Amino acid sequence: MKFFIIILFTLSTFFAKSKDFPIHPKDSIQLDSLLLFCKKQVGTNYKYASCTPNSGFDCSGFVYYVFNHFKVNVPRSSSEFNKVGITIHPDSCIAGDVIVFTGTNAKNRNPGHVGIVISNLGEELQFIHSSSNKKHSGVKISSYKESPYYENRFLKIVRVTKIYK
Repeated sequence: MKFFIIILFTLSTFFAKSKDFPIHPKDSIQLDSLLLFCKKQVGTNYKYASCTPNSGFDCSGFVYYVFNHFKVNVPRSSSEFNKVGITIHPDSCIAGDVIVFTGTNAKNRNPGHVGIVISNLGEELQFIHSSSNKKHSGVKISSYKESPYYENRFLKIVRVTKIYK
């Protein structure tokens, strides 16, 4: 009986952490629509604490803007992505999943940067995000493998909605 109570408590704690941003079966996005909408934003300026194409995007503002366009509820802050979605193994991620990194200090293992995976299962992992990089800031596409900077900062990948073809 004690074991059953511990399991029940553990499960209720897990689901309580994610209940602010639950995935509902009605939440789904058509893949081509998602990719087209994301890629339309490439070149949009980086602007801290902003989430509109007119003024620019910070990283979480970009992710928020994209998913909000498709009526999918996601956090506005990258730090909240440790409480949302279903964690996916990097080898199983698909376009539409959210990739979560630390901030610029890789030693601080808390979420600080997010992007949207745009590669398909089995392809080299690429993501679209709004970067504050001084040389190449704004919404851009990056390759995970080509940048040790992102590999060192990687935390996880989460699925926040169903994607269909």
